[in-house]
Amino acid sequence: MEKYMDAIALGESLIDFTPKGLSEDGMKLFEQNPGGAVANVMAAMAKLGKRTGFIGKVGADMHGDFLIRTMQEAGIDTAFVKRDDRVFTTLAFVDLMENGQREFYFARKPGADTCLEPSEIDKDYIGSARILHVGSLSLTDEPARSATLQAVRYAKETGTILSYDPNYRAMLWKSREAAMEGMRSILPDVDIIKISDEETELLTGRKDPEEAAKALLDQRISVVAVTLGAEGALAATREGMVKVPGYRTRAVDTTGAGDSFFGGFLWKLEEQGLGKEKSPEELSLEEVREAAVFGNAVASLNVEKRGAIPAMPSLEQVLERIGRG
Repeated sequence: MEKYMDAIALGESLIDFTPKGLSEDGMKLFEQNPGGAVANVMAAMAKLGKRTGFIGKVGADMHGDFLIRTMQEAGIDTAFVKRDDRVFTTLAFVDLMENGQREFYFARKPGADTCLEPSEIDKDYIGSARILHVGSLSLTDEPARSATLQAVRYAKETGTILSYDPNYRAMLWKSREAAMEGMRSILPDVDIIKISDEETELLTGRKDPEEAAKALLDQRISVVAVTLGAEGALAATREGMVKVPGYRTRAVDTTGAGDSFFGGFLWKLEEQGLGKEKSPEELSLEEVREAAVFGNAVASLNVEKRGAIPAMPSLEQVLERIGRG
């Protein structure tokens, strides 16, 4: 099947309401930002020049219209984004803690993103892409879980590379045990994975990033990236693993940092031939290291602005950041 799309993502597109100071009466203000981890990855790749698409569902409401418009303006194909007038677009309220960490609170009972049906997944569209990218939020509820598994099956049948970011949000799972089971359920089909240093134990039972990376490689995943916050990232293949330092930056908003890293990481892998003349297992450790360098640069620029999708940098900005070191 002809591969005319560089990457397609399936999963959540939602609104992040992030704190924006206080009103004159001392009430907390929130800013409407387009988000959703898998949509963020596609936006990062599109801003860098790749042809990307999105499969998902939003409500037939002002927020859904805003998300579709934002994705289109970012260069993402939205032909397979469904609008559903029975449910509202999912909302996530982000609370910034004193230690700089974030907590998420979701209005999703159900949210439109969880209502994507298996019958709404187009096999030919998935087969048109070099990469299908999925996350774990679409595995939390039916029917989106079955739709995700259907898409994974289509990817395997059409020779599309499967990329996975098991983005853990505790309140969306019934229990930690349910999260571990659900997030691990598609690992046998994954070719490329990105996890954070907070998700290592959930995915592998091991806290140490290097031990976790090895455990994932042992499950026949070809490329593993573990993001390490300000310390950068760990890149691993069956050749070995290497830590890649991050870039100095003045963070304004870390929402979407891991997604922008992964978007840059996948962009660089495709530039090195992934999905064209190279399969994931044929990528060298040096190529994956270079992809992590590029991803770190993308993330360092992304966190210097507010929001996720609107803050994705251009290729010129990334190359300038890398050139400065």
